[in-house]
Amino acid sequence: MDRPRRLPLQHLVQREVGRLLAPLWIPVVVMVMRFGLGYRVAGLAEVRAKFARIREAREASGIPMLICANHLTLIDSFLVAWAISPTWRYAVHFDELPWNIPERRNFSSNLRERVSSWVMKCIPITRGGARGEVAAVLDRISTLSAAGEVALIFPEGGRSRSGRVDVENAAWGVGRIVGALPGCQVVCVYVRGRKQETWSALPARRDVLDVEVACIEPKSDAKGVRRSRDFVRQIVSQLASMEQEILDGRQ
Repeated sequence: MDRPRRLPLQHLVQREVGRLLAPLWIPVVVMVMRFGLGYRVAGLAEVRAKFARIREAREASGIPMLICANHLTLIDSFLVAWAISPTWRYAVHFDELPWNIPERRNFSSNLRERVSSWVMKCIPITRGGARGEVAAVLDRISTLSAAGEVALIFPEGGRSRSGRVDVENAAWGVGRIVGALPGCQVVCVYVRGRKQETWSALPARRDVLDVEVACIEPKSDAKGVRRSRDFVRQIVSQLASMEQEILDGRQ
């Protein structure tokens, strides 16, 4: 049974509406990815088992958890969620479906998209927008994580134009969130289709996705912005290491 959360009303309403509709939209999204687009996750059972161990340890300790992933396509948040847990689990334990912060221009251009993204636990953000607006979204994610919810963030800030994890130009926002959550565990998830050369809207049809999962606890003795940057660098460096491991394994 899902544990009760102490959330601000706007988030509580959003989550509960999404929970009611989850049995309708979650299977549809997964069927489109699996059968419509023909995607397959290599070693799916192993990936899910590894994440389940991380999730269980986190639930036992009660510490905050944040998922950070690389970013190559517009549907990475769907791919990550599908890879780490089975569909039925999200329908039964909807609070385990990660919140995410998609680029507003990609998923909120009309009323249908705004309603759909709201139901799917999205909090849109305008990348490069006003600092106050961006900070408000990051603070909302911190509030959700502190209340026991799980969020998915792309520390690179946008899709990598080089097709590789960009360690030098990662966004500072993830570090701010981690810094606001003492003891926060960061689950790094790297997803890449075997046909993926660079960034794109979608992975190629019938692509096989390689997925790696690792859990780290970023640490820093610095203060302020330097502390946030330390956290981000550790997270993105972990993703870069996972990327290299996957690419080396294809040689």
